Amino acid sequence: MQDTRTTDEQWMLRALVVATNGPEADANPRVGCVLVDADGALVAEGWHLGAGTPHAEAAALAAAGDRAKGATAYVTLEPCHHTGRTDPCSRALAAAGVSRVVYAVRDPNAAAAGGGAWLAEQGIGVESGLLETEARELNRTWLHRVRTGRPWVTWKLATTLDGRSAAADGTSQWITGEDARADVHDQRARCGAIVVGTGTALTDNPQLTARHRDGTLHDRQPLRVVVGQRDLPVDARVFDDSAETIHLRTRSPREVLAHLGEREIHHVWLEGGPTLAAAFMADGLVNEIVAYVAPVLLGRGRQSVSDLGITTISDALRLEPTDTRIIGHDIRITAILEEDH
Repeated sequence: MQDTRTTDEQWMLRALVVATNGPEADANPRVGCVLVDADGALVAEGWHLGAGTPHAEAAALAAAGDRAKGATAYVTLEPCHHTGRTDPCSRALAAAGVSRVVYAVRDPNAAAAGGGAWLAEQGIGVESGLLETEARELNRTWLHRVRTGRPWVTWKLATTLDGRSAAADGTSQWITGEDARADVHDQRARCGAIVVGTGTALTDNPQLTARHRDGTLHDRQPLRVVVGQRDLPVDARVFDDSAETIHLRTRSPREVLAHLGEREIHHVWLEGGPTLAAAFMADGLVNEIVAYVAPVLLGRGRQSVSDLGITTISDALRLEPTDTRIIGHDIRITAILEEDH
């Protein structure tokens, strides 16, 4: 089938693909930049490698050299217009002599925004909003933190068909199979922090790391966060040297997310037990649920979530499924709640 997308759309799609080379859990958004000359040929491309490294535009311009003059820059996020750890990308694009800038999403960060307007004032052609929906999806968790001040929360649960997270004797390893557990570790690696309660930390003594199937650690580890007032033993596995760990002595989910938001973490992987999960749900702070459902029946045992205060079917929380797939012998269901709930 012939691709009916415009040339601009095709190059922005390329910029979106390039952006995925950046680290998803970094404090900064993933951004891609593609430079195309007047004849429609690719000049160079670049992406952001993480906080403190050159932005996507700077990386592409460095690769292009003098060939950037007269080119069109396709960027997934509005070029920044402030001096932080790096110089403003807006000024770098103008200095390189690009003739046109097309970007997908306006920068919602007030400190960095304004690059598009400034470039237009310099006589450079500027267009915005191309493939904005796709670009927003690429950085949905980062955009959420900038907008709300708190991280996007994904609650992960492993449950039986009858909604149990543990058997009557408290055992829970393993409800799901090896493939599902490996998938959880891959999901962990994509997040900035893993959050559990002291109950889970004391009962299961988890390491809370992101590991490959062979047991080796992913290159980047999420921050490990334990929430609650109870003390943990100094030799708990969560305190090993595999990753940084903090113990937040609070029962308030809002305080937890405020602290993590200040640390510029934009995606939290919530793995707490039913009590902590219910607390986040009750405060309206869960944005997404990833449920691993095993074809297992227990009949008795711990429920996957504690009381949510729902007494009638009309008040049930109904989520919007975004993905359903079979992983090994288990089913992974991903669903979202309204962001502003």
